[in-house]
Amino acid sequence: EFFAIAPMGPEPTGNSGYKGFFYHFLGITKGQRFARAELSTIDTALLLGGMLFAQSWFDGDHPEEQRIRALVDQIYGAVDWTWITPRAPFLSMGWHPESGFIASDWNIYNEGMLMYLLALGSPTHPLPPSTWGALTAQFEPSWRGDHLHYPPMFVHQYSHVWVDFRGIRDAYIATKGIDYFENSKRATIAQRDYAIANAGGFAGYGPDIWGLTACDGPGDFKATIGGRAREFFSYSERGPGARDDGTLAPTAAVGSIVFAPDLVIPAITAMHDRYGKGIYGKYGFFDAFNPTLTEMGEPLKHGRIVPGVGWVDVDYLGIDQGPIVAMIENWRTGMVWNTMRRNPHIRRGLDRAGFTGGWLARVP
Repeated sequence: EFFAIAPMGPEPTGNSGYKGFFYHFLGITKGQRFARAELSTIDTALLLGGMLFAQSWFDGDHPEEQRIRALVDQIYGAVDWTWITPRAPFLSMGWHPESGFIASDWNIYNEGMLMYLLALGSPTHPLPPSTWGALTAQFEPSWRGDHLHYPPMFVHQYSHVWVDFRGIRDAYIATKGIDYFENSKRATIAQRDYAIANAGGFAGYGPDIWGLTACDGPGDFKATIGGRAREFFSYSERGPGARDDGTLAPTAAVGSIVFAPDLVIPAITAMHDRYGKGIYGKYGFFDAFNPTLTEMGEPLKHGRIVPGVGWVDVDYLGIDQGPIVAMIENWRTGMVWNTMRRNPHIRRGLDRAGFTGGWLARVP
C-alpha cells in the first residue's frame, strides 16, 4: 500500500519516485528520496520482482489476497519504461531531478535481464520486442572462454533469483548451446577457480573460501602486508579481472547455491567453521571480510579488525541477504521459481523477448 500511494513527481524533494520508478534509497521515516539518490531503474526492477512474486503467491479468493494482486498491478502498471529510454532502445541507468537522465545505459550483459523482461512484459508501457535482440547484440564482447563474463558474482545471480532460466533460451544464448542458468553455473566455477589460483596471494583464498562481488571494504588506502604492497578499497565491485583486494563476500558464494551446490555447500561450511562468529551473527553472514588485512594501520571506513579473522564488515545488507535466502529456497524446493512461472507478466516478458522451450511450453 505504501508504494501504491507513495508521492511521485519531478520535484527533487518530497517524493518517493517519478513516472512509476522509485529512488535508489528512501528515507526510513517518510519513505521519500534520501539525499541526492537517483531514480533507479534496476532497483525498481528488483523491487517489482518481489512484488510479482507476492502477486502470484497470494492467489486465493480472500479479499486481502485479491487486494495484494490489484496493488501489484497498479504499481507495476505505473512504471513508464518508454520514458526512461533517452537513447532508445536501451534503458538509462537512472534519472536525477537536478540533471536529468544518467548518461549510462543498460546495454551489456549484466544483472539487467530481469529489468528488460519487466519492461517488455509491461501491460501499460512496454518496450518493443526488438529491444531484447538489440540488448543481446551487445553481449558478445562479454563472452570469455565458455561463458558470458562479468567480474562480480551478483550479475550472474540477481535475475535468476526471480526467473528460472533452466531449459529456456533466447536466440542469442541458443547459439552458444547453453542456457543462462548454465552460464551462471560456469561463472560460479570460474570464481572458485580464480580463488584456487590465487594469483594475488591473498590470505584464505582456496577451493572452499571464495566469492567476489560488490560489497563494502575496509577503506581506500595502501599498505604493506607481509612485505607486499597492497591497495584496499571501500565499497566496490570486486571480481576476477576487476578489483580484488582480498575482500570476500559470503553472498557471492551462497547466492550461487542453485548453480553449483557441490561447490557452494562446502564453501558455506568452511567459511562458518574457519571464521565462526567473526563473520556470522544473528541474521547469518555479514556483508564481507578480508583475512589479508589483520592489523589496522590506516583508519577504517567500514567494519573492524577481528582477531583470528581479519577485517570484517559487521553490517547486514538486504541486497546480500535477499539472494542468500531466495537462492537457498530455490535450491531446496524451487519455491520462488515455481511461483514466478505462474506470473503472467513474467511469462509475457519472456515470450516477447523470444524465449522458448522448457517450462515455457507448459500451461502455467
